[in-house]
Amino acid sequence: MFAQLLQSSYFSLFLMVALGFMLGRIKVKGLSLDVSAVIFIALLFGHFGVFIPKELGNFGLVLFIFTIGIQAGPGFFDSFRSKGKALIVIAMLIIASACVAAVGLKFAFGMDTPSIVGLISGALTSTPGLAVAIDCTNSPLASIAYGVAYPFGVIGVILFVKLMPKMWRVDLQKEAERLEAERRGQYPELATCMFMVTNQLAFGKSLRQINVRSMTGAVVSRLKHGDDIVIPQADSVLHEGDIIQAVGSDEALKQMELLIGKRLEGELPLHHTQEVVSLLLTNKHAVNKMLGELNLQYRYSCTVTRVRRSGIDIAPSPNLVLKFGDKLMVAGEKEDLEDVTKLLGNDAKKVSDTDFFPIAMGIVLGVLFGKLSISFSDSFSFSPGLTGGVLIVALILGAVGKTGPVLWTMSGASNQLLRQLGLLLFLAEVGTSAGKNLVETFQESGLLMFGVGAIVTLVPMFSAMLVGRYLLKISPLDMLGAITGGMTSTPGLVAADSMADSNVPSVAYATVYPIAMVFLILFIQIISMFF
Repeated sequence: MFAQLLQSSYFSLFLMVALGFMLGRIKVKGLSLDVSAVIFIALLFGHFGVFIPKELGNFGLVLFIFTIGIQAGPGFFDSFRSKGKALIVIAMLIIASACVAAVGLKFAFGMDTPSIVGLISGALTSTPGLAVAIDCTNSPLASIAYGVAYPFGVIGVILFVKLMPKMWRVDLQKEAERLEAERRGQYPELATCMFMVTNQLAFGKSLRQINVRSMTGAVVSRLKHGDDIVIPQADSVLHEGDIIQAVGSDEALKQMELLIGKRLEGELPLHHTQEVVSLLLTNKHAVNKMLGELNLQYRYSCTVTRVRRSGIDIAPSPNLVLKFGDKLMVAGEKEDLEDVTKLLGNDAKKVSDTDFFPIAMGIVLGVLFGKLSISFSDSFSFSPGLTGGVLIVALILGAVGKTGPVLWTMSGASNQLLRQLGLLLFLAEVGTSAGKNLVETFQESGLLMFGVGAIVTLVPMFSAMLVGRYLLKISPLDMLGAITGGMTSTPGLVAADSMADSNVPSVAYATVYPIAMVFLILFIQIISMFF
């Protein structure tokens, strides 16, 4: 009876997932395989004849790749515009050195191409890389090589991360404090302060005339004239002795003191008809618009005092482009705030809801793009393939965010659920496909594959550390994030995060990971095509 059940795809699939998660949660000295344990269970099941349909694996593949692209899109393109060029160089160095080492070892030991691209994917713990390797070679050898190289790919990165500070001879906690001070300078904390109008140059002038916003960078949220406290407008006139309340960075508030006058402690109370509310931006029509385009002050007599995005308070400049899920702090009269609420949406349910139309349409576009063949000459043409097409389209859509009424975004919970589902389906299918030849292949060349995989894991990390330290002068915490991101190693990032009270490694990882993933996919395609 049990043997018959194993021939049922849905039973064997969920049994593999359950056993995989049980195995993945086993920790040996703090290390575990996590979700990747599913592929090892699937290899075992495949060895005993269990089969998962190829189409089910492809379904999981496109879900997995698309959710990664949608999430990584904004960070991928922003990284080219940010100051993280050195981190991008590290990512490219890691991928290039790993591939060069692998190709060199391929010719040295006479290894086949599917095994080499599988070893590269396993050594860099890259499931998208494995997906591309399988897609390009149509060979189960890629999956087997991935399974052989993967364990050291996980453990090797973690050990390297733990040992790197000792090799570098650096105190990570002191480094964290230094970089945190720099980060606060880039994203200054916003504070609230009162000012008495004592500067004669401001007497009888409106806020527009003295150009408060551009001169200081702060936002005036309340104005007290006599006994009246109002939400100020651009035409609100300042008089001697008036008191204003402003929100801004420390530097902005210092400029406000020079422009307006004496700084006071405390906050102005709200009139019973006034309120400060936190509103979620969930209205599709307001997404991707600049804050100045909404013109809330003129249309509704309301003032945005700060915008919170991804846990960071951002100064509400007029040219700030609003994103779905932004949280705006708005001050105004209660009646006016009702209209602003309708304009912004403020529907928490929409933030967690999943609209399947963008997912389906995005995958369709990605599959179609992957079918394109780009010819560079009579002898060389390039096609993105299934994984490359879906990834590139998802990255672009994730960066664009919105086209017309369609939002190319997903909530974090929805993205994680679909990504996990896709990954599990994909791992189960490729594992069972590779399992039937696993024992024979490992007996023939398993030790060689393991050794080559270990070299491909270590070479890029040492190369990146030397170049990052001596040539690019990258900080140790940034290097930890860059190396784990370049190696596409989430377990490595977890190890790095536990070594210092800082989010710097996570920021570097987020910058490097999408770059490394895209370049790894391209290099695997090139190796599969030419070698």
